[in-house]
Amino acid sequence: CLCVQTFTAWCNSHLRKSGTQIESIEEDFRDGLKLMLLLETISGERLAKPERGKMRVHKINNVNKALDFIAGKGVKLVSIGAEETSAKEGLLLWCQRKTAPYKNVNVQNFHISWKDGLAFNALIHRHRPDLIDYDNLRKDDPVTNLNNAFEVAEKHLDIPKMLDAEDIVGTLRPDEKAIMTYVSCFYHAFSGAQKAETAANRICKVLAVNQENEQMMEDYEKLASELLEWIRRTIPWLENRTQEKTVTDMQAKQEDFRDYRCVHKPPKVQEKCQLEISFNTLQTKLRLSNRPAFMPSEGRMVSDINGAWYTLEGAEKGYEEWILSEIRRLERLEHLAEKFHQKSKIHESWTDGKEAMLTQKDYETCTLSEVKALLRKHEAFESDLAAHQDRVEQIAAIAQELNELDYYDSASVNARCQKICDQWDSLGALTQNRKESLERTEKQLESIDELYLEYAKRAAPFNNWMEGAMEDLQDMFIVHSIEEIQGLITAHEQFKSTLAEANKEREAIQAIQAEVQKIAQSNGIKLSAANPYTTITPQSIDSKWEKVGCGLDFLGIIPAQSLC
Repeated sequence: CLCVQTFTAWCNSHLRKSGTQIESIEEDFRDGLKLMLLLETISGERLAKPERGKMRVHKINNVNKALDFIAGKGVKLVSIGAEETSAKEGLLLWCQRKTAPYKNVNVQNFHISWKDGLAFNALIHRHRPDLIDYDNLRKDDPVTNLNNAFEVAEKHLDIPKMLDAEDIVGTLRPDEKAIMTYVSCFYHAFSGAQKAETAANRICKVLAVNQENEQMMEDYEKLASELLEWIRRTIPWLENRTQEKTVTDMQAKQEDFRDYRCVHKPPKVQEKCQLEISFNTLQTKLRLSNRPAFMPSEGRMVSDINGAWYTLEGAEKGYEEWILSEIRRLERLEHLAEKFHQKSKIHESWTDGKEAMLTQKDYETCTLSEVKALLRKHEAFESDLAAHQDRVEQIAAIAQELNELDYYDSASVNARCQKICDQWDSLGALTQNRKESLERTEKQLESIDELYLEYAKRAAPFNNWMEGAMEDLQDMFIVHSIEEIQGLITAHEQFKSTLAEANKEREAIQAIQAEVQKIAQSNGIKLSAANPYTTITPQSIDSKWEKVGCGLDFLGIIPAQSLC
C-alpha cells in the first residue's frame, strides 16, 4: 500500500536520527520500543522508561506508554478532526502560495495536482533554485520529473524517498495521505530552513551590530590615539619660549599661531566632538543591547582627552600672551635701540676732536692776555661739557634698560656705551688737566709779567744813568787851572767809586731777566721776543755797561792856552 510505504519512510526519516529504522510498521512497533523512540525524536521529550521484557505484557505496557504520551499531547487517535482539516488546508495554502509563480503548476489538492511531478520541482526550486533547472522540465514526462524531485530532496534536503514515481503515475488518484505526508516533509524542511535562515539573519544582525560596535570601538581608539598624539606634539610647540631678535621674526611666529588657530586646530576640535558623540552613541547602543559598557584603553577615556585638551588650551593661552608681550618688548627694544644709537651718534659727533683740543699746548706760546682768553673759552667749554652730561646719563640709562629687557645685540650696545663713558671720563680728566694747565700758565705768566714790569722800572733809570755816564766819560773838558784838573780827577775817582753799586744794580736787573727765563724754561713757556713794558734789553744794558767800563781809562782834559 502507498500509504503504508509512505508512512514507513516518514518514520525512518525520524528514527534514523536516533540510529535505527523499521521495516514493517505492524511488526517493528509491536513491542512499543521503537514507537516510544519515534515519539521522543519527534517531540524532543523523554518518555517514561520502557520495559525491556519479552513478554506480551511488557510489550502492551510500552505501547500504552506511547499512546498515553500521544493522548497527553491532545492528539486524537480516531477519525479526522477539525485540527487535521485545518492543518491540511494550511499545508495546501502554503503549497499554492509557493508554486503560484510557476507555469504548468496548479495545486488544488494532494493527489492529481502532483502527478506530473512539476509541483514537487516547483517547491524545491522556490526555496533552492540552485538545485533545480525548472525551465528544462517537461510536463509530458512525469516520471522523470518525479524522480528528479525525489532524488534532489533525498540528496540535498535530507528528505527520504517516501513515494514511487511509477506508482503515482500509474494510479488514477494517488494516495492523498501519502502525498500529504511527503509534502509535509518539504514544509518542515523549508520552514526549518526558514527558521534557521531567520535565526541566521538574527545572528548575522547581532554579529553585524557587534562588528559595527567593534569597528566603532576601534575607530574611537584610533581617533583618540591620533588626537592625543597631536596634542602631545603640539603642547611642546606652544610651550616653546625661544626669543626672537626682531619684531618681524616675532610677528612671523604670531602668524604661525594664527595659522594653527584657523587651519590646524578646527579639524581637531571636530575630531574631539566626533569622539564624544561616537563614545556616547556606542555606550547607548551597548546599553540597549544589554552589553557591557565600552571601556577604552588606559589614557584614552573621554575624560583623559578632555584633560589633555584643557592642558592644550592652557598652553595655547599662555603662548598667545607670551607672543603679545614679546612683540611689545621687541617694539620697546627697537625704539630704545634706535634712540640709543641716535643719541650716541649725536654725542660722538660732539666729542669728535674734543680730545685733540683739550690735549693741545697752545698756551705755551701765548701771552698772558691770550691765556686769559683761553681760560674764558675753557670755562665756556666746561659749561657745554656739563650740559652734555645729561645726554651721557640718558645713553647709559637706555643701555641699562636694553640689558634688562634682554636685547639681542646688548654686547654691541654695551661696548658702545662703555666707549662713550670711558671717553666721557677721559674728557672730564682732560678738561680738568687743561684747566689746571691754563691756570698754572696764567699764574706763571702773571709772575713773568710782574718781573717784566719790575725789570722795566729798574732798567729805565739804570739805562739813563749809563747813557749819562757814557756822555760824561766821552766829554772833553777844557781846564784853565790845575785846580780844575784836580777837581775833574777827584770827580772821576768819585764816579769810579760808584760803579760797584751800579754793577750791583745791573746784576739785579739781569737777575730779574734770568728769573723770567728760568720760570719760562721750567714750565715750558715760550716767551715772546720783547718785554712788553720796555725796549731796553739785557743785551743793550750789557753793551752800554761795557762801554762805561771802557770809558773809565780815558779822562778827556784839554789844557787852556793860558795854562800852557
